[in-house]
Amino acid sequence: ESLDRAVLTREEGIPGDSWRHDAPEKVDAQITVMRADVARMFANGQDLDLFGDNLLVDLDLSRANLPTGTRLRVGECTLEVTPEPHNGCLKFKQRVGGDALRMTADPHFRDLRLRGIYVKVIEPGPVCVGDEIRVLSREEACDS
Repeated sequence: ESLDRAVLTREEGIPGDSWRHDAPEKVDAQITVMRADVARMFANGQDLDLFGDNLLVDLDLSRANLPTGTRLRVGECTLEVTPEPHNGCLKFKQRVGGDALRMTADPHFRDLRLRGIYVKVIEPGPVCVGDEIRVLSREEACDS
């Protein structure tokens, strides 16, 4: 399901998402983020919902730009990049093919994080499609 607006919380991540039911103890895998341009390339004309990512963004997700602990402001919500790797899985391979999965796993591209990243909610709040994303800090974060 695609939402135009959602209120992100520490307890639920994105309300209605499977994370809360499947693995609520894995806070570092709370919310998935993928670059919209990469998603469009891999989707090859298919609907972008096929990836199942929570947020599709126009932002460089590379390790160089968003190291672990980076804090982002999206809408009225503060998110933090987690160390959890967001790797392609069997569902990703079935949906967009083995070539895409191999590309996201290739050591030459791994630091670009083409498959995306995980973030967790630090300060809850509403987010809407089209909200600006701002980098608040790029410091290595403590456990929060």
